[in-house]
Amino acid sequence: MNNFFLEISGLSKSYGKVQALAEVSLRLIAGEVHALMGENGAGKSTFIKCLSGAVCPDAGRILVDGSPLSPGNLHEAEKAGIVALHQESSAFPHLDAVDNLFVGRELRRFGIFQNRPQMRQETEKLLNRLGEKIDLRTPLEELSLAQRQMIGIARALSHKSRLLILDEPTASLSERETQTLFRIIRQLQSEGIAILYVSHRMEEVFALSSQVTVLRDGRLVETRPTSELTRDELTRLMIGRELLQEAQRKTQRAPGEIRLEVNGLTQKGRFRDISFTLHAEEIVGLAGLVGAGRSEVATAIFGIERATSGTVKVNGVALPSGSVHAAIKCGMAFVPEDRQRQGLVLPLSVADNLNLTKVGAMSRGKFRSAKKERGFAEKAMQKLNIKTASSRSPVKTLSGGNQQKVSLGKWLSTSPSILLLDEPTRGVDVGAKAEIYRTLRQFAQEGMATLVISSDLPELLLLCDRILVMCEGKIAGELSRERATEETILALALPSHKENHREKDTAELTGVSD
Repeated sequence: MNNFFLEISGLSKSYGKVQALAEVSLRLIAGEVHALMGENGAGKSTFIKCLSGAVCPDAGRILVDGSPLSPGNLHEAEKAGIVALHQESSAFPHLDAVDNLFVGRELRRFGIFQNRPQMRQETEKLLNRLGEKIDLRTPLEELSLAQRQMIGIARALSHKSRLLILDEPTASLSERETQTLFRIIRQLQSEGIAILYVSHRMEEVFALSSQVTVLRDGRLVETRPTSELTRDELTRLMIGRELLQEAQRKTQRAPGEIRLEVNGLTQKGRFRDISFTLHAEEIVGLAGLVGAGRSEVATAIFGIERATSGTVKVNGVALPSGSVHAAIKCGMAFVPEDRQRQGLVLPLSVADNLNLTKVGAMSRGKFRSAKKERGFAEKAMQKLNIKTASSRSPVKTLSGGNQQKVSLGKWLSTSPSILLLDEPTRGVDVGAKAEIYRTLRQFAQEGMATLVISSDLPELLLLCDRILVMCEGKIAGELSRERATEETILALALPSHKENHREKDTAELTGVSD
């Protein structure tokens, strides 16, 4: 019987003058996968926080089996079976998987002593269910994004939940890990557990969900059966306008002078003999399977990690290995993949984060000029269309897409001649993607040389003048714009001994997100 076990009506929430949610209503049936979509800043995160008890709404009510849920009560929401797994995990980075899974609800012997063996056994059982093998003694901060995400999913599944809220759950996962997650979602669905699935990846929404609810500017646009929607219709509901395709098309341009030369760069055990050039007014892509060594190459070029051998030259001048200061001084900038752990200082304001790379320029002698900093931040926010109540708002309160714009704006403010970008649109909606693409093209036209690392092949094909493809720590080939297709990139990215797994690995490489 399709009774609604969860009914949300008139949910509203304001932060100062910003109306984050305005009278949003939603109903869920046991065992359904219901997609929640919208641009970054549409109100999805606020809605999730209100539903899970992390935030107290200003108005509205939540009924579970007809009984009201106390607003803003995380413990009561969990007790009612509502569990949220957020896009950026709030796990404890210094603790291992076992501690993260059971923090606050440790298993005990005789009600006193921690039952560590049982907690370890339960953790292993949950991770095996997810198809993930992790050294349980390793702190989370030393694990990959994908591994941390899987531990977060395991923690959510360890609760006896009736509603599991998944916020961009596949943003950090490979195709094989994604398929494991899909299998688990379908299994939970068959057990009567409802899934609220928040994702920008339309192919996942159409594959998994039976209903789609779209939010825009904090308001409910529409709830419709997924089967009645097309991708174009869903895009129009999300952004309220036609996405200008001409704004996404790259224009032909001749490369300028050589800005970056990488020769024989090697880091033992990670990558070897990496050589390429990057020209002014050029956007070059770096493609490859997960684990091919792409991110490691970028961190070595920027000096975050020291290379074993090889050279990096900027405008003909060799940089000392392992010196971030030298890279920045020569006009290089790097936007990392993990914006929350590496790109931003979350407790600081939007203005403080945007000014991190310009502290000296914004100072008067030994004193910082708050007026200069605020003025610069507001110009950057306007230029990048960063949506926030104020430049003084903590950056942690922004949506994922707006955080990414801050991470990008922090470095663009230095007017770099070379920009390295690692997964620049991970977890970013279609509208924000188009804005980031336009920004990158504008800076390229002004002479900047850009290296884009991305698992999203359509993104690389759309943005790049040429594409370098890595395979098992080496550059397997280079493709011009004319020769680059998903098939030609995949042919170079797959090692010969994996040819039999071509179909299974194709989606891992593409990581398509809409």
